[in-house]
Amino acid sequence: MLFRSFIFFVLCLCVKTQSPNWINNRLTIGIMTEELNSTVVPEAKSFMLASYVKFIEAAGARVVPIWIRQPVSYYEDIMSKINGILFPGGGDILKSNGYGRTGQIIYDIATRMNDNGDFFPIWGTCLGFELLNYLAANDTLWMKSCAAEDLPTNIEFVNGYKNSRMFQDLDMPLKNKMNSENVTIHYHQWCLTPQNYSLSGLDKYFKVLAVNRDSRGMTFVSIIEANKYPYYAVSFHPEKVMFEWSITKTHQNIPHTADAIRTSQYFADFFINQARKSTHRFLSKKNENDLLIYNYNPVFTAKIGSNPNFQTYYFMQ
Repeated sequence: MLFRSFIFFVLCLCVKTQSPNWINNRLTIGIMTEELNSTVVPEAKSFMLASYVKFIEAAGARVVPIWIRQPVSYYEDIMSKINGILFPGGGDILKSNGYGRTGQIIYDIATRMNDNGDFFPIWGTCLGFELLNYLAANDTLWMKSCAAEDLPTNIEFVNGYKNSRMFQDLDMPLKNKMNSENVTIHYHQWCLTPQNYSLSGLDKYFKVLAVNRDSRGMTFVSIIEANKYPYYAVSFHPEKVMFEWSITKTHQNIPHTADAIRTSQYFADFFINQARKSTHRFLSKKNENDLLIYNYNPVFTAKIGSNPNFQTYYFMQ
């Protein structure tokens, strides 16, 4: 009996000491849903653009939709099973009871996990970029009005970008393409300037890795990573470059070049490789299967009027 107890202790010790180098190859990533009033599916209460799902899948992970407006216990439970979360882009819902409140809860839980040595990454895209900065600035908005709707841009790296987790392995040929070609697409009316980043104290929490200029020439922050936590965000939409094909009055300039695709794939691969460090898993295959996105079917929304979204998931919760 004593020998068995000793073996169990040694096994537990080995698991603990190996966890920093843990590589997980069966990943699930949560994507937060967003509130809506839909004319396509009137009874739907939330939605998710399929391009975010494909973005995660393209790097070798699966997706679990994360419902808004749930009790804290729901988020604690689901986050103990998945390996990271993506905050998607969207409309003016930063302070909403759905997206905004849910983002705050997830952010707090993730930060507590990471503080306790339980690795859990977050990725923010566009509105998700704004959300992470908003939460880090104690629910204060430091944004300025800008002209960055349907705006294709290159990536203007700042000094020290190579001394980051996100870009330490970026090869020079791809870096040069990112720097010289329009490989990203922006859809936002609010920007964080480098000056406001310093004034707000956000530069103590996040490291600015790249900037861009809006159509009027104003410089704004476009790529960040947290200094202490595995939190990353971009103000542009890498998933649209890869998977959004609608051409409408408001969506005409998304770059789909080979170099733009390679750039977006780089961001997807980076985030999922971060998530591979998470030891979380589902306790049963049934529980995992019941929660995966494959239980739902996307709607081909590009066929409906002038909808700018190619495919959309609609949910009844």
